[in-house]
Amino acid sequence: MSIASQPLVSVVTPVYNNAEFLAECIESIQAQTYQNWECVVVNNCSTDGSGEIAHRYAAKDPRIRVHDNDKFLRAVANHNHSLRQISRDSKYCKIAFSDDWLFPRCLEDMVAVAEQNPAAGIVGAYGLQGNEVVVKWAGLRYPSTVVSGREICRRYFLEGLYVWGTSHSVLFRADLVRGRDPFFNESNLHADIEICLVLLRDCDFGFAHQVLTFTRERAGSLTDFARNMNTIVAAKLHELVTYGHDFLTVEEFDTSRERILSEYYNYLAVSAIRGRRDKKFWELHKRKLGEAGVVFSPLRLARACMARFGRALGHPHETIAKLKNRRAP
Repeated sequence: MSIASQPLVSVVTPVYNNAEFLAECIESIQAQTYQNWECVVVNNCSTDGSGEIAHRYAAKDPRIRVHDNDKFLRAVANHNHSLRQISRDSKYCKIAFSDDWLFPRCLEDMVAVAEQNPAAGIVGAYGLQGNEVVVKWAGLRYPSTVVSGREICRRYFLEGLYVWGTSHSVLFRADLVRGRDPFFNESNLHADIEICLVLLRDCDFGFAHQVLTFTRERAGSLTDFARNMNTIVAAKLHELVTYGHDFLTVEEFDTSRERILSEYYNYLAVSAIRGRRDKKFWELHKRKLGEAGVVFSPLRLARACMARFGRALGHPHETIAKLKNRRAP
């Protein structure tokens, strides 16, 4: 495909104090085999020189432009603000976080899937994540490259099939981005999953069978916070209660709800047994249960604790192995 026939892709890079990695991110965009792109770097009042780095690249490459925020915005709000800066001429939109990077064929392979499947509103791919550089996300059965949005969401709720990774690892049709303001739900820490459930009610999901993105593990990031507080278990319940009826039968919904609640109380029981007492942790999870229409049950928590104790007594070797792993440096 010649550059003249390539549809424009807007690559959006929100940045706040990521001077250490920003140049690497921008250069990974410049190294794309796909040529018809613009890169919009949105500087969220950085104080470490990130803005200056972005402006230096923009001065040398007309495909790169920098938007400097007038005031600091929280992470998800800034992602929404960044997406508002894309060109009106772009057909596709890709987020590339400022401390992550794209493999050279990322745009080419994702756009190819989207162009071959016009009903696909979101295109995903495999990604590498973390210091161990492991392949993340599930994928479609090879060589399938597209599935209906409703089917993939059903499998997400019923099987836990997680194919869309983070917002860094997917490509959106730009008209879907421009058609929602705000694009992400700013009250949801896991808004990247929620937006896929929202959009896939009315479009298909495409998948490129390649490793196309790299995501760093960021100490002190929202991902780090989510892992420490295990907000994902609360998010699963929220997603099911809010969107499950769009994809599941009544029986499937009820079964899925009970399964998630069992997982939730099992997690809370393990946390209690391990001595987690911090007030913010318990307040967060009681609030999240309440927001999903579930009254926190001390009795159910006690039963879950007893079940965990019973399992520990019944499988002592497994318990000892887990304790050793926890104590390992």
